[in-house]
Amino acid sequence: MSVAGTTAAVLLATSGPPATGLASLWEQVTTPQPAPDRTTVVVVGAVVLAALTVPGVWHLLRHGLTIVHEAAHAGVAVLVGRRLSGIRVHSDTSGLTVSRGRPRGPGMVATVAAGYPGPAVLGLAAAWLLSRGYALGVLWLLLVVVLLVLLQIRNWYGLWAVLVSGAALVAVTVWAPAGVQSVVAAGLTWFFLLGAPRAVIEMQTQRRRVRRRGGRDESDAGLLAGLTHVPAVVWAGVFLLVGGVFLVAGGALLLAAWPA
Repeated sequence: MSVAGTTAAVLLATSGPPATGLASLWEQVTTPQPAPDRTTVVVVGAVVLAALTVPGVWHLLRHGLTIVHEAAHAGVAVLVGRRLSGIRVHSDTSGLTVSRGRPRGPGMVATVAAGYPGPAVLGLAAAWLLSRGYALGVLWLLLVVVLLVLLQIRNWYGLWAVLVSGAALVAVTVWAPAGVQSVVAAGLTWFFLLGAPRAVIEMQTQRRRVRRRGGRDESDAGLLAGLTHVPAVVWAGVFLLVGGVFLVAGGALLLAAWPA
């Protein structure tokens, strides 16, 4: 065999398996999975709603919303041409996304405004995927979000929170049966749909507490009020409205998709 022939054979041998692996992965993600019955989906949603009302559980779960919240800030910052400097997630469930660019203007407003609607947008996208049977697609979508945030994390606690979230998603995605994947994907979808307005209500409660103490309002709504001269309570109302609309739309997709 000639040198050229040998080289071609080596290239074919080394390039074949990865392509096959990617093709196999794409086939798994795009193949509809068996769906749980509607009663199971409703029960999962009720369990998620109950969990969001328990302070200790909410504090733990809130980290997942914070990761998506900061991912939304970061994603929009990049889209409007700002330079992303990093993301931080703190133990009190607060977060910070730092980007460089003009301190005012539409780009800055869009970047700040993206945070609270972010989980609702993700929840609606997940509900749309689930309505077509792509539970594994939902899990991979969340893994991609977690991976992108991991690349920008700039503090140790944030790194731990993102790694734990990613490890849990990998465990379900790789080792769980299809039925379990569908239930987990439905639970995560409900979590983002229900958690988005819950986070806005929490923000508004904290804003009132800060105002009573005479402190400075550093919430997203407060920052937007300074950027736009639109009152912070209006921005909070907009966030709550977006979360509510997306919850109704996502819930309708979920409940219409599953067999009774």
